[in-house]
Amino acid sequence: MTSTRRRTAFAATAAALALTTTGCLGDDGGGGGGGSAGGDDGVVDILATTDPLVFEGLKAKIEEEAEAAGIEVNIERVDNINQLILTRIQANDPPDIAVIPQPGVIKQIVDRGKAVELTDDIVPADALSDMTPGTLEAGQIDGTQYGLMISMNVKSLVFYNKQAWDEAGFKAPESLDELAELTDQMKSDGETPWCFGIESGAATGWPVTDWFEDLIMRFGGPEEYNQWVANEVKFDSEVVRQAADYMEQTVLADGSVPGGRGSIASVAFGEAEDTMWQDDPGCWMFKQGNFVVSADFMPQDVVDNVDERVGVFGFPPAEAGTDAPVLGGGDLATLLLDNEDSRAMMQILADVELGTEAAPNSSFISPHTEFDTSLYPSDLTRQIADVAYQSDQFLFDGSDLMPGEVGAGSFWKEMTAWIQERQDLDTTLTNIDESWPAS
Repeated sequence: MTSTRRRTAFAATAAALALTTTGCLGDDGGGGGGGSAGGDDGVVDILATTDPLVFEGLKAKIEEEAEAAGIEVNIERVDNINQLILTRIQANDPPDIAVIPQPGVIKQIVDRGKAVELTDDIVPADALSDMTPGTLEAGQIDGTQYGLMISMNVKSLVFYNKQAWDEAGFKAPESLDELAELTDQMKSDGETPWCFGIESGAATGWPVTDWFEDLIMRFGGPEEYNQWVANEVKFDSEVVRQAADYMEQTVLADGSVPGGRGSIASVAFGEAEDTMWQDDPGCWMFKQGNFVVSADFMPQDVVDNVDERVGVFGFPPAEAGTDAPVLGGGDLATLLLDNEDSRAMMQILADVELGTEAAPNSSFISPHTEFDTSLYPSDLTRQIADVAYQSDQFLFDGSDLMPGEVGAGSFWKEMTAWIQERQDLDTTLTNIDESWPAS
């Protein structure tokens, strides 16, 4: 793939990430927990912003199941659903169902009184009994279920050049201490351990947030992680400082990345691993989400032979054998118009077989642990899914849950300045805390 094409893909990805944190629109003052306007035309309208290949597979399955159930469905892929759906609600023209990638937007819908609670008579509990731990909670607002995850993204992953790795005799670490030791071992062997870049246009800095989120949930546990996301634990706190210290001792330390710490902010996040695929890798480990297993990010010959070329391990727990939460995201189906057909459609979306058409030809990963994993296109995808399925708890991307001013604003900007050593950690953490909106 040419550099121009790849940079276009990176820019598109960055734009999509930025759009998930779009600010609130004005409240229309309405209430009432969903409605029926527009829901009596006999057609169930669904809007989604999933990956195009994932969308096509899901659309095919949804239409097949809807036809079998005697339901007419119109499912459409749109850009920037997070802002569009609020605009449609404000205009009193919502679809029956919206598939939303950000829980914060679902909360905005709930605050407007326009979401329907997913009670047991809408989505039976037995259909959800095999959900990956934590994925149901991602769709809950104040303990009430409003969103249902239908596809899952996994971020707590470290990729590597499988052939070179096996030849060198490296082993996947089982704790953060072992990961640090592996980093030091590689450097003592004359190797550069980490592939790491954070340049992403207007979204520069977002890859840093994933590092902090993974480390905070390990050092502090899921409870403190959730408190930090909710601003009940501040950025200027022991657990965040512990995460920063770990980063400085590993990925930010001298010799840890090609070009050194000073190069990180100028290296495009998706190009950081380019030299990893050489016979003699220029860097050895790449922490990123499952979406990078694509020709948009990896060389085509690598993607064509992923099981032979690409290895992966889950970002390790704080201590070997202890809880290993998984950071991720996903698409959440939210019911906006409560009628017989839309309820039936929510049951179709909750079914374990929803992704059977999407899985073989896309990056789709089901949140259902009983999904037929033989349908995934590679052993690599099965390994990635297993990282989530075997986790103690799936925790939603924290920067996507924070207010946009922070999660897609000061968190990116201030951490970039810290990595560039333009300011110290004290200033960085204080600036982020002070950027948090008052309400």
